[in-house]
Amino acid sequence: MTPLELVAALLSALGVWLTIQRRLICWPVSLAAALLYGWVFLDARLYADAALQCVFCGCLLYGWAHWKYETTNSVPLRIRSTSWKILASGMALGMLGAVLWGAVLKRWTDDPMPFTDAALSSFSIVAQLWAARRYTANWTLWIVIDTLYVALFVARDLYPTAILYSAFVLLALHGAYKWRKLEGTDLRLSQN
Repeated sequence: MTPLELVAALLSALGVWLTIQRRLICWPVSLAAALLYGWVFLDARLYADAALQCVFCGCLLYGWAHWKYETTNSVPLRIRSTSWKILASGMALGMLGAVLWGAVLKRWTDDPMPFTDAALSSFSIVAQLWAARRYTANWTLWIVIDTLYVALFVARDLYPTAILYSAFVLLALHGAYKWRKLEGTDLRLSQN
């Protein structure tokens, strides 16, 4: 465990908790965590996860801008159910990304688990985009992804991160419960 990994883990947990609470500050906190985890994953030779942090930065900026626009323009926040079309397209894109990204990692890196790394990273992008669009299914997808990440991080000796992702599973369960209760209702975002 490094101090960098510990700080990244704490910021990540805080970012998820703030997202569950629908607080706008969740985006910059999560952005800082993603930047720090980029370094952690590079050191661990988890290249897809390191690259994922860069993609997450883009997704987080998108989510921040999207939620900020709604807050500034008093647009009501609507937690949305996920249609079968969204679910099917998200799963198809996640699988396509996993296969393509895994092939690249297997061919050009020393990633010890290229397809596992790629699949978890690819589906994490889907889940992050669903969170930015406020689809309730993002939490279910995070539960599955984070559970699998726990095993990956234990295998790579990233124990603080494995503990963090175990907490993420619990946070995602809480988020799914909370957001499902609010599904379809108009809410306002918290400015902080």
